[in-house]
Amino acid sequence: MAKMLVNNIQIAFDDTGSGSPVILLHGFPFNRTLWNEQVTALSDAHRVITPDLRGFGASDVTDSPANMADMAQDVAALMDSLGIERAVIGGLSMGGYVVLAFYKLFPKRVTALVLADTRPQADSEEAKAIRAKQAKEAISEGMAGIANSMLPKLFAPASVTNKPQAVQRVREMMMTTKPAGAAAALMGMAAREDHTETLVQISVPTLILVGREDPITPLSDSENMHQQIAGSELVVIDNASHVSNVEQADEFNSHLESFLNKLN
Repeated sequence: MAKMLVNNIQIAFDDTGSGSPVILLHGFPFNRTLWNEQVTALSDAHRVITPDLRGFGASDVTDSPANMADMAQDVAALMDSLGIERAVIGGLSMGGYVVLAFYKLFPKRVTALVLADTRPQADSEEAKAIRAKQAKEAISEGMAGIANSMLPKLFAPASVTNKPQAVQRVREMMMTTKPAGAAAALMGMAAREDHTETLVQISVPTLILVGREDPITPLSDSENMHQQIAGSELVVIDNASHVSNVEQADEFNSHLESFLNKLN
């Protein structure tokens, strides 16, 4: 792990392998280790950069809401510091929100997009209220409530039975997230803009992956993105829910590697 000062905060990241750069952004409330299996699979042929987004993992927590555009600016500043002009930018869930914000801000810095278990829409008023409640609970009670409510939605039933180590790993990731960082991200997600209109502007190769059993960002959201993004590729992963990259890592990696190989 390395750390770098970007936008006046310390951002932690792993920089593994060499070759064409691929930047992968984790979801909520996780950290860069969400991508461990992808780093292992890709780093033989690619330079894989996995940051802890602001407020998560070993990165600094900010007092104000951690907006998706701010996170995107952090990624751009990290790229500057690492001497990377353009990269494949990928993200899962909240990481996908940051990817879409990044593309809107810096389209010329993107060689391709990977959107996993995510959606373009802004939060509904109901969803915003839930996030505000969760943010208060995180500060007052810690991460257990969020972890317990999210865990059944993150994994397909078969994964809960057959992959207890993966479930435990993800739970530990959530439990070790700093409550203030989680709260800042919750408020940032609640305030994020709708990127539905951004989809039709995307002109780079785009891979969309989704777990067939994902209830948080369901298949219909990915199908909608696929219809709106010209030339995009949609992959539906069976026996997977919201963390499809962990549940079915081999299949996820196979599709991701195939997509990246076609770019070169």
